Amino acid sequence: MKLAAVVTRYFKYSHAQHIVDRFLDGYGWHGEYHHPPFDLVSLYVDQVGKDDLSRERGARHPSMRLCSSIAEALTLGGDKLAVDGVVLVGEHGHYPKNEKGQTKYPRYEFFRQIVDVYRSSNRTVPLFSDKHLSWNWDWAKEMYDTSRAMKFPFMAGSSLPVTWRTPSVEMPLGSPIREALCVGYGGVDSYDFHALETIQCMVERRKGGESGVRWLQAYRGENFWKALSEGIWPADLMNAALCRSHTLTPARPGFNDIFPSRDQMRALVKNPTAYVYEHEDGLRSTMLLMNGLVRDFNFAARLDGARKIFSTQMYLPMPDGRTTLANFFSPLVANMEQMFLTGVPPYPIERTLLTTGLTAAGVESLYQDQKRIATPHLSIHYQAPKESTFERA
Repeated sequence: MKLAAVVTRYFKYSHAQHIVDRFLDGYGWHGEYHHPPFDLVSLYVDQVGKDDLSRERGARHPSMRLCSSIAEALTLGGDKLAVDGVVLVGEHGHYPKNEKGQTKYPRYEFFRQIVDVYRSSNRTVPLFSDKHLSWNWDWAKEMYDTSRAMKFPFMAGSSLPVTWRTPSVEMPLGSPIREALCVGYGGVDSYDFHALETIQCMVERRKGGESGVRWLQAYRGENFWKALSEGIWPADLMNAALCRSHTLTPARPGFNDIFPSRDQMRALVKNPTAYVYEHEDGLRSTMLLMNGLVRDFNFAARLDGARKIFSTQMYLPMPDGRTTLANFFSPLVANMEQMFLTGVPPYPIERTLLTTGLTAAGVESLYQDQKRIATPHLSIHYQAPKESTFERA
């Protein structure tokens, strides 16, 4: 099977490097060295900088064609689609931001060019798109609708739902989840998506499946601490999630040696952000970004009838200086392989459509002075996969 890769930039530690390198050179998997059963035969890089790796990779892999356009990458210079799958990585690069602070990554524009080749060839192949579908909700919905209308396998998202978990637990299918929360870190319109995916891959397994989201409200800075004190989200869920963190800021003089107090958190976290949102079936979910306190993603949920809070961490083993590969991309590539081999995405694209919409709604709420945003367009219903897709320890 032949794959084409379409990426924005390709440099050390970029998403393109983490994903494309695995298809080119293989990766460690289940105690062995695994090489995907594909030939990555073409690569298009939109922005080639001084730190670019694609030319070195092309020299080392002469069977991979370095292309000057997306159409060339998919047709291999001919006039028809000549590959069996496409990898789209629209992350990193020098692209403008809009007035809301969203980076205008050209994922939609790349998708359109890919689909143009599908249409002109009267043939489609499976497509993977890294992270959320687009910064623009209307474009994201168009991408989803197009994939459904043209009936090609479409998979998207990040490593968070499929990486290892500590402890290695899955939310039981059909669980009566009442409240859910994730504590993470990072920026808006970037790592908030990761935290939202952390929540969604868990709560979609509740009784009745996913019902969509009716509203979202963001809280930032002083409003965050006010909302916490008023119980807008449950403090015990936040604390349960924090207890799963292995990066919780170490104690320093004057700090509690075991767990930071509320005042200590305020001293550490200078500009926290929260998204609180309600699903159409009444489930309340909360996403917290607490930079300065943690550097990982931790989930907690309250289940009706359960004595204890359900909690786990999405474990992200980072490069340690001895390797350029972030290991948590391995489960993502393994799931991508399954789609390319079977033609069936291992988890529904609706998950990424919903988390894309939630990310955009969070940005919009912040832009509108943290107002509550009605989200009738996020009435997205789907069922979680019966089989777990995360990597068990």
